[in-house]
Amino acid sequence: MIDKLLGAAAMAAVAFARVPAHAAKISGDCSGANFGKTESAIEAMADGDGKWAAEKEMAAAQDSMLNGKMASCGMHLSKAGRATMAG
Repeated sequence: MIDKLLGAAAMAAVAFARVPAHAAKISGDCSGANFGKTESAIEAMADGDGKWAAEKEMAAAQDSMLNGKMASCGMHLSKAGRATMAG
């Protein structure tokens, strides 16, 4: 029983570790054009939880880019873009 539980936990850890990296590869890159498009979309959003979440993701994307973490930057930029579509 414990062996199965540990095996499942290990599989979940591997899956969760790969998903953000995969999302960053699929999403747009951290270019100035993508930042500009996403920021424009956020500015056009109505105030609320969705806009706040998108702004938070943009801040995280900018921080990641400044620290040279391009995969993380792409992931956060993608999340911000999705928040603009949902909000």
